[in-house]
Amino acid sequence: MRGEIPGCRGRVLLVKHSSSREDRIKRQLVERGVRVTWACPAHGDRLPPDDGSYDLVVVYGGPQSANDDSPWMREELDWIRRWVEDGGLFLGLCLGAQLLARALGARVGPHPQGAHEVGYRRVCATPAGAGMFPPELNVYQWHKEGFEIPPGAVLLARGDDFPNQAFRYGERAYGLQFHPEVDREAVRSWSEPGDHLRTDLGAHAPERQIADSDRHDATVAVWSARFLERYILSQIEGPAMSSVPAMSATAA
Repeated sequence: MRGEIPGCRGRVLLVKHSSSREDRIKRQLVERGVRVTWACPAHGDRLPPDDGSYDLVVVYGGPQSANDDSPWMREELDWIRRWVEDGGLFLGLCLGAQLLARALGARVGPHPQGAHEVGYRRVCATPAGAGMFPPELNVYQWHKEGFEIPPGAVLLARGDDFPNQAFRYGERAYGLQFHPEVDREAVRSWSEPGDHLRTDLGAHAPERQIADSDRHDATVAVWSARFLERYILSQIEGPAMSSVPAMSATAA
């Protein structure tokens, strides 16, 4: 439990769908006094019971589809639904956002014209998301499916090809279609393999992805830290562990 660990601001469960264990979101959480635990249901890990041991759950992306019918995916969807319906604090990234949407009864599926988003793409704040997002923010994307907004949820940011880019359900569950956890090093790693990146509709060439990461990564890092502090960690008891720079209304 949080209060049993001196100096700990909160306990966070990070749910991965691959073997990767380092990313910007994890680093920013740890920098702010949070203790993290990993689980990977795709590799056989069981998700824990909702017994109050965790203050926040972050569910990451992965190569799977939210529509996969594997036993572990069905169990994860049920687990997410129970966690959110019980009032648990939740952040879903890419596949994690799609799983949140599907767990709440929304459709997840491919673009009607077969478009992909691979590379940095613009997202724009909706009126409801104006305090959370600048008018435009260029963020890293890697997906071919998108989500509809669940009943009762609020759209926070829109995109060009995939219009639904961020939503909030209640006050404690957030889904982001994009990858704020991906930094410059990860972009270089992700963009190396796969000739499909040059041919899939809407996918940016690796050279463009790397150049765009040099342009946009610092802005995304500031936005990510601000988002975590103001909208996620503010809902966990305990003092802030570091200051967060203000985000310019025109940052992109």
